[in-house]
Amino acid sequence: MFLFVGIAVVLISVFGGYVLNDGHLPVLWQPFEFMIIVGAALGAYFIGNPKTVLQGILTRLPRTYKGAKYNKAAFVELLVMLNVIFKMAKSKGAMALEAHVENPEESALFQQYPTFLHDHHAVEFFCDFFRMLIMGADNPHEMEALMDARIELHQHEELEIASSVQTMADGMPALGIVAAVLGVIHTMGSITEPPEVLGHLIGGALVGTFLGVFLSYGFIAPIATCLKSVAEEDIRYLICIKGGIIAYMQGYAPIMAVESARMMLQAHTQPSFADVETAIESAPAA
Repeated sequence: MFLFVGIAVVLISVFGGYVLNDGHLPVLWQPFEFMIIVGAALGAYFIGNPKTVLQGILTRLPRTYKGAKYNKAAFVELLVMLNVIFKMAKSKGAMALEAHVENPEESALFQQYPTFLHDHHAVEFFCDFFRMLIMGADNPHEMEALMDARIELHQHEELEIASSVQTMADGMPALGIVAAVLGVIHTMGSITEPPEVLGHLIGGALVGTFLGVFLSYGFIAPIATCLKSVAEEDIRYLICIKGGIIAYMQGYAPIMAVESARMMLQAHTQPSFADVETAIESAPAA
């Protein structure tokens, strides 16, 4: 919703202000200038980014409207799952979870938590590190360092997409100048035309500069910022998992390990202790 509100505000402010200042909208309709700027920007985007980014942008762009993948309900589900796993590991030993960790898609335990199971990054992250715990890893500091490195790598991959869009935004004003220069060249080739024709041609050339700056700072750069914000919020899911596992390795009781994980969350997605406690009490037994 806020995405469309923002777009409307930008369009109304710019073009409404132009019209109220006795500007003529038809003058701004310069499809060839738009073609030069947007076409060159897209071409440069294809040249400057690897296949993974080009594929990733198609799935990430809808997130600028939908927002982050995880809300409070998703984190409550995750915390309940962590509590069940930690209690099982505490009472039956970590080896009791080996079958679940080795085949998470077929695990009846994980199938109770669909939000977690449908995120392959989260599943791989949890299973890889809990497998190490099953194999005998007992140093929480070393485990935390490995987890941080894994999270940083995943964050870099996610932010690479936002960075590529920001690079496009940075180049848009320069491409606007390219379009304007080409317009001036066209104008100079028509120097013998009457003033009203030359005025129209010069106005069209200047629209190129306007479009480059307008598209960059009005739309492309804000989209890049939104993509970055969404990616950073999604990473919080892995950080929550990390907090729980490290607390459990340090000897905390399952409920305290879950509380440590909960404290890793941002205020707007962090469920209250009472919410988590209620969900744990009503959760089915493992």
